[in-house]
Amino acid sequence: DGTIGSVMIGKVDLIEAEINYDLRKLLTWADAIRTLGVRTNADNPADAALARELGAEGIGLCRTEHMFFGEDRIPAVREMIMAEDEKARKKALKKLLPMQKEDFLGIFRSMEGLPVTIRILDPPLHEFLPDKEELDEKLRELETSGDCGKIDEIKKVIKRVISLKELNPMLGHRGCRLGITYPEIYNMQVRAIIEAACELTAGGMEIVPEIMIPLVGLVKELSLSKEEVCKTAEKVMAEKGMKIDYKVGTMIELPRAVIVADQIAKEADFFSFGTNDLTQTTFGFSRDDVSKFVPIYQKAGILEHDTFAVLDQEGVGELMKIGIQKGRSVKPELKIGICGEHGGEPRSIAFAHQIGIDYVSCSPYRVPIARIVAAQSTMEMRNAK
Repeated sequence: DGTIGSVMIGKVDLIEAEINYDLRKLLTWADAIRTLGVRTNADNPADAALARELGAEGIGLCRTEHMFFGEDRIPAVREMIMAEDEKARKKALKKLLPMQKEDFLGIFRSMEGLPVTIRILDPPLHEFLPDKEELDEKLRELETSGDCGKIDEIKKVIKRVISLKELNPMLGHRGCRLGITYPEIYNMQVRAIIEAACELTAGGMEIVPEIMIPLVGLVKELSLSKEEVCKTAEKVMAEKGMKIDYKVGTMIELPRAVIVADQIAKEADFFSFGTNDLTQTTFGFSRDDVSKFVPIYQKAGILEHDTFAVLDQEGVGELMKIGIQKGRSVKPELKIGICGEHGGEPRSIAFAHQIGIDYVSCSPYRVPIARIVAAQSTMEMRNAK
């Protein structure tokens, strides 16, 4: 026990870490000094409530795809993916709607009065289907048992898995490209968001939904997506006889989006830098494969840090500066955040503050660290003047 200088022999009972009086006081001082906002990445009510308790000022990234993997909803998700036409897709999405709405009700309750930035579906559809190897194994078992009905069903799924296969899925049919191809998916999610917001607002709660469209690289992608989002939102509000103040923004995670940020800003209520994908697309590094060579690069002095752990200020950071400057040249008050892993890393947080970011978003347990680093950064900038 470092507090009292004691050494315990053997195993002692563990308790969940808490913010004690001294830390709470330090965080209060930090909050009084800092100007950088701190939000959290949270996909469920429990994480949202924990983050709020730890001082988060809202949700900077709520990933809706994580909600789709629940045992009660993956069958409906797969039914939607397997659908052969829009009518069948809408039928499957109708089953998902109440589940998505329930998700948002819980998260909005946990974050009452604070902004909740919800990223609508981002990953490619094949991620929600079983692996082909797994299906092939199941097919062999069924062929041995002679269950013809299930054999045809599995073959149909295998065919769909093959049709969705991409050579480079992270740069393929995902993000807003999915929403433009299958607008009914985003329409269902927006309906769930606005219905949940209307229900809680009617009950006297203050709800602040921010709908974020992912992987935008062309302004027309955002304008078309935003048009669909607003059309659905207005329709739901008309049905409920209510008016909700919602925002529609985008992630900036492609170099092209940075270069045309002034065009994109005309359509966006806010920007959020997705620094994970921006790092991938700037370096041409695959986040899932860098472990094979980055340690060697660090040892050889090619890279000082793992670029997915510590933000690359010279390259990715310069792009961010361009995006901020271009975006605010059109909308001076444009709200801009960071929602990648870098949002909880001290050096990256300090850099974000220096270049004019409004808030960082990090995992719940990193929120106290971000609050302190944000205060330190404010003090350093004041002392430098």
